[in-house]
Amino acid sequence: MSSLIDMLLTRRSSKPALLREPGPSADELQQILTAAARVPDHKKLVPWRFIVFEGEARAKFGEVLAEVCAAEETPEPSPVRLDTERARLTRAPVVVAVISRVVEKPGAPEWEQILSAGACCFNLCLAANALGYGTSWITEWYSYSPGVRKALGLADNERVAGFIYIGTATEKQPDRERPALADIVTRWPG
Repeated sequence: MSSLIDMLLTRRSSKPALLREPGPSADELQQILTAAARVPDHKKLVPWRFIVFEGEARAKFGEVLAEVCAAEETPEPSPVRLDTERARLTRAPVVVAVISRVVEKPGAPEWEQILSAGACCFNLCLAANALGYGTSWITEWYSYSPGVRKALGLADNERVAGFIYIGTATEKQPDRERPALADIVTRWPG
């Protein structure tokens, strides 16, 4: 267990541009997604699902992003911007969209379901990190785009919780400053 706590105390997100092949194998991705689904889930509602982008699907979805960008983001996006959108998901070998889906259920508040989807995202990152891969959990503009929502086939009760980029990190990210516990921890006096 000391290796687990060491990983938790030292893990760091990787920049998507620094993630390369190899990505997780099919068996490893199955393990990663299985671990991601092992999060608190009040009332067993499974308030999340996964959309996996790998291989050519990443570039095909990049075409969708470029089209939506041209329609929604900017009246006349530059060719550089459109190329950026086309290549966006090719920054890593595997990208997993975690979709949060809120289910109406007495006793299962919306907030808890959203938190469960967030836990799912982080478990996905931790599982990939434990297998030696770098990860980056990001949203960026396309997570909030109506056109992208439509392209992903999201229902009215669904939102993108994040896109998790997974691959082999080409360099280790330096640690960043973390909050001092004295500044964020209080004890209830009772």
